[in-house]
Amino acid sequence: MEESRARSRSRVLHEARIILDPASPIVPCTLHDLTNAGACLSPVGNVELPERFELTFDRGRSSRSCRVCWRTGDKLGVAFEKAGGLGG
Repeated sequence: MEESRARSRSRVLHEARIILDPASPIVPCTLHDLTNAGACLSPVGNVELPERFELTFDRGRSSRSCRVCWRTGDKLGVAFEKAGGLGG
């Protein structure tokens, strides 16, 4: 398969969390690869995710606004939005 990304991603296998909104439960996920521009994730469980959400991979100390770029099987690719990308 030919690589079509503008930046190569660092392969990782790290626990992360998807934050939908303050009233919703946090969705655990596995982070498969990462750049400063985006990531590949696998949410745990059968959860319908919106096109935009927050992602934290440092136990909630910080979060990144994400936009879903692709979905396939149990994985999805996200692009990190600039500050204020999720509601601002």
